[in-house]
Amino acid sequence: DTGVSGTPSDHVRRLAGLAASSGLDGVVCSAHEIEVLRRDLGKEFKLVVPGIRPAGSDIADQKRIMTPAEALALGADILVIGRPITGAGDPRAAAEEIGRFLAA
Repeated sequence: DTGVSGTPSDHVRRLAGLAASSGLDGVVCSAHEIEVLRRDLGKEFKLVVPGIRPAGSDIADQKRIMTPAEALALGADILVIGRPITGAGDPRAAAEEIGRFLAA
């Protein structure tokens, strides 16, 4: 037992609220907290979201993933898309493919 009660979402909401009340412009958060943080903190508070995987990508060690389209639809400001690009045989082509998909 960690001695911490509440859900991960409860903790994220509390910590993001503290960040906002301390004057920070945004936080890094899981895609699974985008919706609740948007509701709690508004559109101006920036959300940087890692764990983004294009549909069909290997999830590797990530547990809380989402596609780029899903994360953007929920209100993510900045997507962190690492290994689907850096681990690709042709990283440039992988990045361009993701960019084309997002531009469509």
